[in-house]
Amino acid sequence: MSRIGQKPVPIVSGTKVSIADRVVDVEGPKGKLSYEHRPEVTVSVNDETNAVIVERSGNERSSREFHGLTRALIANMVEGVTKGYEKKLEIVGVGYIAAIQGDVLQLRVGYANELHCKIPKTLNVTCPDQTHIVVQGCDKQQVGQFAAEVRSLRKPEPYKGKGIRYEGEQVKIKPGKSATK
Repeated sequence: MSRIGQKPVPIVSGTKVSIADRVVDVEGPKGKLSYEHRPEVTVSVNDETNAVIVERSGNERSSREFHGLTRALIANMVEGVTKGYEKKLEIVGVGYIAAIQGDVLQLRVGYANELHCKIPKTLNVTCPDQTHIVVQGCDKQQVGQFAAEVRSLRKPEPYKGKGIRYEGEQVKIKPGKSATK
């Protein structure tokens, strides 16, 4: 039995959830999100309890798998349009800087050329200073994906720790070859 799938998703005030065919639309103060769920599950809105209920059609493995997944995705959508999601990145290294020019994130992270990342229209990316990047948006997947793509441009290296990392991320520093002597 899916324990996560059985829990109803509470609809926060100021959020509107509508279901047409297999498409779930969630609209709130931060934006609007849409998701087409699998045919193995059915999604309905209970007006009495003001919650979204996800039920599965059968007891086969795929139905059980998509039961919890669908409920979790809808819960993330409701949270995203009410509170939003945020990822913070920090840049460590001498001369490593970030700046935003229009809808392009410009990074100087130790390569011969400056790196450019196009910012998606649905995300809000800011640089409070030259060594920090803040990615905000209502779609959890998009926020995490863009932050991961920026981080992958210059991952933290293990000897000095230089590169782009998530805020608070611990980088394990290896001893150099002089430590063996």
